Amino acid sequence: MKRSELTEFAIEEEGLKLKICRSNTAGVPYVEGSRGSAAPFLPVAAPAQPVVAPVAAPAAPASPVAPAAAEESGIIFVKSPMVGTFYRSASPDSKAFADVGTKLVENTPVCIIEAMKIMNEIQAEVRGTVLEVLVENGQPVEYGQKLFKVKQG
Repeated sequence: MKRSELTEFAIEEEGLKLKICRSNTAGVPYVEGSRGSAAPFLPVAAPAQPVVAPVAAPAAPASPVAPAAAEESGIIFVKSPMVGTFYRSASPDSKAFADVGTKLVENTPVCIIEAMKIMNEIQAEVRGTVLEVLVENGQPVEYGQKLFKVKQG
């Protein structure tokens, strides 16, 4: 929410209603319909709708691509920008986006991560050659998890 400067996000789907409000400077979430109020957020249960407590915004995210340890000069890792399920190709019958030896440029698609039934194509964001694929097809991945080991260049 910090990156996009959102202060409020709401979604409603099949009987589930979720609303997330970013805290004001006093550390108190906004009351629905108000901006900057110091009154605490108090969820009220409706008969057919479950109550979902507000979720605090995560700490500032790291870049999806991060340098490796100093002993591996010129080696970088493509990391997962989200939580989801890792897929090496667009469909089970398709060729993998990136394999060992694949030359990458910044906009080269390397995989798909499925999150909440949405297929998100992940781009390399680096130049180099894939040395190792670190995740198995269909495996769940975490935010920041290393997906590909790449020799920069």
